[in-house]
Amino acid sequence: MTELTTTRSNPMVDPILHVWGWEIPVYLFLGGLVAGMMLISGYFLFSGRWRNARSACYVLPGMSLVLLSAGMLALFLDLEHKAFVWRLYTTFEPGSPMSWGAWILVLVYPALAANLLMRVPAPLRRRAPALGELSDRLVERPAAPRWIGATNMILGGLLGVYTGVLLSALGARPLWNSALLGPLFLVSGLSAAAAFVHLTARDAAERELLAKADNGFLIAELVFLALFLIGLLTASGAHARAADLLLTGPFGALFWVGVVGLGIVVPLVVQLLAVEHKVAHTPVAPLLVISGGLVLRFVIVQAGQVSHWLRLAGL
Repeated sequence: MTELTTTRSNPMVDPILHVWGWEIPVYLFLGGLVAGMMLISGYFLFSGRWRNARSACYVLPGMSLVLLSAGMLALFLDLEHKAFVWRLYTTFEPGSPMSWGAWILVLVYPALAANLLMRVPAPLRRRAPALGELSDRLVERPAAPRWIGATNMILGGLLGVYTGVLLSALGARPLWNSALLGPLFLVSGLSAAAAFVHLTARDAAERELLAKADNGFLIAELVFLALFLIGLLTASGAHARAADLLLTGPFGALFWVGVVGLGIVVPLVVQLLAVEHKVAHTPVAPLLVISGGLVLRFVIVQAGQVSHWLRLAGL
């Protein structure tokens, strides 16, 4: 079994991850989804949409905390050195993506909590009046929502890029050896988050706004996918053969049908028609987008595992 690791001798730097199972793709997907939610809710706070009591910025932080915790649980289940997880927080290794991710997550949780404090639910206010008072003070300060929103957008962007950098930093796998994985996973997470808001938002204007935004994200995802594959095809022979794993190889059907076709092209066409009011908005397109984002992580992780320099070079 191959392993996602930088070193076996120093579990403090990068705990060993077995990625043949479901845990790592799920972790990467949920991390990207939460990153997109932070960018969207942060933008809503920064732009003043928080004044609308039905805004998604009051729902997304709580959902983000739950989903991010689920992703962290998936990661923990896949760690080989579970007893050494705490050592990630006793040092900072600039060359370790896992170290960067661990410290980014330290900041993400309080940023989401601050966003959540913008409106404390009435039952919680009754149980914890201090939280209600803190929320009122935040709302009374005009700069507070903008600062909280900006912080969430910055950390959301870092979290989204990190989910791709975690793989791209591993040069031993030609398929992952691309700087475009970071922005690809970021825009894919934004697309999935926009689809989620499109699916669940209570405000009709926000649903329409996120449907339009998701069309842009889907087009950007197609562009990044194309650039990612072109970069592999025009690099070394091993990189080109790694790209063939997705284009014509054993992962080709899942890539073309599950990621490109049903995950991007079909929902893009449906949503373009929907925002032009030629067809009704339905849950079908957002669900396809979210599913496509998950399939993308599974395809990239699994195909990357079977892409070896020696094997792909024919040695």
